[in-house]
Amino acid sequence: MEDHYNMEVLNAKVNLNISTGKLAGEEILNSKKFIKDLKNVFLNEEVRGSLTGDELVYEVQAYLPVEEGKQGGLFFGNSTVYPGKVDNEYYMTRGHFHENFDTAEYYWCVQGEGMLILMDEDRNIRAEKMQQGSLHYIPGKVAHRVANTGTGKLVFNACWPSDAGHNYKEIDNNGFSARLLEINGKPALITESGI
Repeated sequence: MEDHYNMEVLNAKVNLNISTGKLAGEEILNSKKFIKDLKNVFLNEEVRGSLTGDELVYEVQAYLPVEEGKQGGLFFGNSTVYPGKVDNEYYMTRGHFHENFDTAEYYWCVQGEGMLILMDEDRNIRAEKMQQGSLHYIPGKVAHRVANTGTGKLVFNACWPSDAGHNYKEIDNNGFSARLLEINGKPALITESGI
């Protein structure tokens, strides 16, 4: 009898360390953002500009198995936001809307403490506490950024559609409508009018 069930078994191209959230594999893209790369992101630009510039604020790993913009695909990422502050504003990611405005995204926290800051198209803002095991659904039409409010690294993974795109320009031009600041030793979301 002929064997019709022979098949090639391959190893995965990418590995995810469940404990650290880190990705490994030849196809992983890596990027780092230092304080010198984040001009006009933080409220106190004078303090940011006075720093050496070599302070690592966050790093991102991305696995993009299909062409960017392709419908029906998924991307996967890992981000680490380091502890620190510019004046009394926590280290954070730049933040973005998606170019494909209706697309959603998942974040889940692997380790550390932080806040997921969410702003809708009408500039209404809220935050969700991030801690180990927390899962966050980010709906379409909502800008998002992450701030580290703890003393150690904040690590989270993400999954988003391959046609989502990133619209950083909107945030670069108009910012978020509130800032996450340390007030009396605790994080507080302060609106533009309260700053």
